[in-house]
Amino acid sequence: MSSNIHPTALVDAAAQIDSSVCIGPYTVIGPQVCIGAGTTVGAHCVIEGYTTIGQDNRIFQFASLGAAPQDKKYAGEPTRLLIGDRNTIREFCTFNTGTVQDQGITRIGHDNWIMAYVHIAHDCMVGNQTVLANNATLAGHVQVGDYAIIGGLTGLHQFTKVGAHVMAGFASHISQDVPPFMMVDGNPLAVRGLNVEGLRRRGFSAARIAAIKQMHRLLYRQGLTLEAARQAIAELLTSHPDAADDIALLLDFLAASTRGIAR
Repeated sequence: MSSNIHPTALVDAAAQIDSSVCIGPYTVIGPQVCIGAGTTVGAHCVIEGYTTIGQDNRIFQFASLGAAPQDKKYAGEPTRLLIGDRNTIREFCTFNTGTVQDQGITRIGHDNWIMAYVHIAHDCMVGNQTVLANNATLAGHVQVGDYAIIGGLTGLHQFTKVGAHVMAGFASHISQDVPPFMMVDGNPLAVRGLNVEGLRRRGFSAARIAAIKQMHRLLYRQGLTLEAARQAIAELLTSHPDAADDIALLLDFLAASTRGIAR
């Protein structure tokens, strides 16, 4: 057994564990688990199922990763949990594998900061550079875009989508899709404005932020129908070429929304 694995840990011989991985006391690792170089796993964790974890993750004590989905339709199919690189996963987090009713994969990207007691249910897709604060709860099939920040005690209804660069405040109830760049909170949920400070911290230019502000006004402040707002946002491409990617990001999100957007 590797000197990096505590003698009280139970690591199945079939598990694929890089020799540099550190595993703490009383942790249990199942046979279908794969863990990449540089990852550390704290004490009393359970990592099971078809779970693949990338490099340089830090998993704190008492996490449960790769357990069967909390879905009554689940019948033991070999679905997966995929976790990328450089994620911080704090105490008592619970991430489940996917279901065959979706793509069969629950996926967490790279460089995410996931705080204590966060639940990520079956078939969720979490992007990169997100922050999920304590007790954030993602129901099945939820999608969270890059750089999104989800406040503590916030619940996301199944199948909802949260766009990139969104900030959701403490104890929010998210039951409709939240477009990129928006700042929301409350129950019922309300759009409070733009996540301008977050965009500035990520190096968005003044021109790009001005275009995003205009998109926000068209979507939320002009009294337009959703279709009229989408058309007006598309027309911004001619006057705001520097924000072409941001405009496309918002338009693509609106086109893909299935639950309607928070307005």
